[in-house]
Amino acid sequence: MRDDAASGGALRIRVSGLVQGVGFRYFARREAESIGVNGYVRNLSDGSVETVAEGRRSDLKEFLGRMRIGPPSALVSRVEVDDSIEPAGYERFEIRF
Repeated sequence: MRDDAASGGALRIRVSGLVQGVGFRYFARREAESIGVNGYVRNLSDGSVETVAEGRRSDLKEFLGRMRIGPPSALVSRVEVDDSIEPAGYERFEIRF
């Protein structure tokens, strides 16, 4: 991710560990809304959680930091980040089921 804090961007974040059944998706939505990033979060069949987030790069950096920690009930063991995706123009942040 470039350091230009004002420019927009997008991230695909995949979080592994004890991240399903612990409120991680709701935590992600709350954090995204408080920071001002848009996109979605969903559980994957392998037990990980995928988040796609777009917004200002400085906001994405803050959001990523929070995803690395997760809610108190989670145990994050691995975070994979793809910053090569293009913004899709999401208008809000949603939980996908």
